[in-house]
Amino acid sequence: MKRNKYIAQLSLISIVLIGLYSFLEYGHQYFLKNFFESDTFQSDYDDFTHQLGSLVLNPADGDEAKKKIKVSSSEIEDYRNYYGSLGEQIANIKDQYRDRIQEAKDAKATTVEEALIKEREKKIKDITKNFEDDQYVRDKIIKIKEKDIDQYISDRENNKEYFFKYFSYYSYNLTDLETGQSFVKGNVKGDTAYTKQYNRTDDTLDLSLSSDDIVYEGSEGISYDVSNLLEQKTHRYTGSISISEKLFTQSSYYEEYKNFQFHKRLLYFIWLVSIFSIIALFLLRPFQLEIQKGRAFYQWIRKWPIDIRGIFIALNLFATLFAVILLSEHLVFTRIYGTFFNKAMFVFTFIFEFALLFVLVHLIIRQSMMLLKDLDTGEKRAKAIKGSILLHVIKDIQHLFLSRSIGLQSLALLIIVFLAGVGIVGVSMDGGGGAFLLYMFLFMFVATPATLVFLRRMGYLNRMMKQTEDMAKGRLSGDIPVRGKSPFAQHAANLNALREGVRSSITEQAKSERLKTELITNVSHDLRTPLTSIITYTDLLKNPALTEDERNSYIAILDKKSQRLKTLIEDLFEVSKMATGNIELHKQRVDLNQLVKQAVGEHEEEIEKANMSFRVQLSEEPLFAYVDGQKWWRVLDNLLINALKYTMEGTRVYITLEKVNDKAQFVIKNITKYEFGDQNVEELYERFKRADTARHTEGSGLGLAIAQSIVDLHQGSMEITIDGDLFKVVVSVPLERLY
Repeated sequence: MKRNKYIAQLSLISIVLIGLYSFLEYGHQYFLKNFFESDTFQSDYDDFTHQLGSLVLNPADGDEAKKKIKVSSSEIEDYRNYYGSLGEQIANIKDQYRDRIQEAKDAKATTVEEALIKEREKKIKDITKNFEDDQYVRDKIIKIKEKDIDQYISDRENNKEYFFKYFSYYSYNLTDLETGQSFVKGNVKGDTAYTKQYNRTDDTLDLSLSSDDIVYEGSEGISYDVSNLLEQKTHRYTGSISISEKLFTQSSYYEEYKNFQFHKRLLYFIWLVSIFSIIALFLLRPFQLEIQKGRAFYQWIRKWPIDIRGIFIALNLFATLFAVILLSEHLVFTRIYGTFFNKAMFVFTFIFEFALLFVLVHLIIRQSMMLLKDLDTGEKRAKAIKGSILLHVIKDIQHLFLSRSIGLQSLALLIIVFLAGVGIVGVSMDGGGGAFLLYMFLFMFVATPATLVFLRRMGYLNRMMKQTEDMAKGRLSGDIPVRGKSPFAQHAANLNALREGVRSSITEQAKSERLKTELITNVSHDLRTPLTSIITYTDLLKNPALTEDERNSYIAILDKKSQRLKTLIEDLFEVSKMATGNIELHKQRVDLNQLVKQAVGEHEEEIEKANMSFRVQLSEEPLFAYVDGQKWWRVLDNLLINALKYTMEGTRVYITLEKVNDKAQFVIKNITKYEFGDQNVEELYERFKRADTARHTEGSGLGLAIAQSIVDLHQGSMEITIDGDLFKVVVSVPLERLY
């Protein structure tokens, strides 16, 4: 039931649209008007009175026109030079007669030859006189113009016959107010279909000779307007002009009358049906359009951005207007196009056009109601606006001005290109020399340089894009040249900096891979050595023939190797935790002087056994810092152990602790036992990196790595310097702040 009601309402709306358009388009021609008030008839009536005045009431006087003939100097010159200069015309005439005279001479036709020569000389004499005697030329031109006037009068007489035949249904009884002359044709008082009265007080019929430009081109290029030689006086007439009803029905023009009456009745019917349709729409309850979830097409449209949906509705409106116009024109002009001779085609076309209009109206209503439903709350409207394409376009345009220079240059270029296009159209329409020169000046000195600059910048941009692509693929080519101070130049500089960063990253990555390989190798070696000893001596202990001293010796070796393996694993675990930051510090106020004394004291026995001497110089005043005492002691201990293992025998080790600005600086210097060669100092901070590459000592290679990690956790710094065989470590840590 609801569906049928909806279809009926759509049909009524379609009918109302047809009626509304037809009333707006044709109401001024047909509503409350008869045929004789229509534009079609008024055009025909004006044509009749115009020709009546020029052909019948005010006939042209050829004799008077001939008396007004004048010949100007320019016309004389045009006549003379129409076929060229005097010499050119004489040469042309001689060329025309040369072959003919020669043929007559060859044929020994003396009479013909003499006649041709006489005719030639006559023409040459006539042309020569044209250039010598102005009056002679003037008389010729007058004869040409008189001939044209006679032709004009003859043409008007012929038109007069056609006029009476074509407008046979018109009758008139008119009197010239100036001369009192009366002009009568037909019976203006009989049965008339139309009568127009002209009286002395309210209205008169004002007619003159035809003012149409009637230009005649003479045989010698004499061009002029014949109507300028004729009387242009306006005559005023009173009386009446009528249309005989009997003659009108018998004329071909009567078809126009029947067409008008048919269209009028048809339009009245359409307007009446439209009025009833409006009443029916008001009487029917407003329909509620349910947006069904099952309609995939409409649900798909609801996902469109709000502005696209608006454009879709606007396109539907234009299509609906087109369908209304098409259907209205089809109905109104049926008789004119003769489609009544093919009723089947007429009905089929009407049904198709009405169905098209029906579907378009349905789409507009459906889309409009869905759009209103989707915008019925502020939240929905805000969401719809946020997802609109127009908003995204505006934002993208704003991005153009992130670099104001690029934005302004792009805008200026678009304006220049637009004005250049408009200029081409303007110059082609105007055709003036001044405008063309101005346009060419602007084109050469504004549009062309702007275009060249644009192309140059685009080439620069393409080069940057190509090198960026190469960079992304790992191909690091040379630097992009930085030209000027434009945004493109700045971008090129940024790309160069990025390229250097990528190059450094690749270098660091290669270094990291190498160090990782060394780390795995060193870890494997340092873990395998004590483990191999443990396995070997364990197998030896299985021998029952061992003496007690041998057994105790093996057990001592096993204990030593086990402790070595334990220490190695603990150090590796600890340095890994420090590297990941997964360690907790217990900071407290510590006197670094006492901590250094304690660390040196712990190794006093080893120092005495070593064939080297330690020189320790501490600060005279206490140096307090907030550090994790145990961890900081580990730093000092590792550095001292490193010095004991790798200092050349018979040399001295210098240890100093002093205050530098607001930091405590611990320095340990020694002469190395092993040559560093070209080894990178930075790699000494890496895990398992040892100066003793031949592994003559039992160092794990983790001492400096652990020390570096602990110092970093205390926001300190550790710097290693190698100068020949001099090995120097400088450790700095912030001191306690006194407020």
